[in-house]
Amino acid sequence: MTPKAIKTEAELTAALEHVDSLMEAAPGSKAETELEVWSILIEKFEEERFPFQAPDAVSAIQFRMDQMGLDRSDLLRYIPSKSKVSEVLARRRPLSVSMMRALHQGLKIPADILLQDSQRQPAKRLSDAAILA
Repeated sequence: MTPKAIKTEAELTAALEHVDSLMEAAPGSKAETELEVWSILIEKFEEERFPFQAPDAVSAIQFRMDQMGLDRSDLLRYIPSKSKVSEVLARRRPLSVSMMRALHQGLKIPADILLQDSQRQPAKRLSDAAILA
């Protein structure tokens, strides 16, 4: 299969199948070079077709809570009162700088996500986990 720009879902499917066949390529081989080229072409198509949007701060907190098996009371280590925890999670109160620092250090949520407007509505997508991985 000759490398070329991917423009359709069908071409993407064919490219992914071809890449799968190249996965065992020996280091330094022609097949490995072809694998790298196809990987770049697939990545470019996916970036254009499926743009990534980072999760909002509250969605990131909720995802991390779910991931770590935490409940609202566990957030009291990072947010100073039960009422503030509830208000933040309901998007009625923005995160303060001290809350952001504590959540970043304690839950390892990237600071750039916490710095976003925590009161904006979350986007409908499945990519929230990717940014927090």
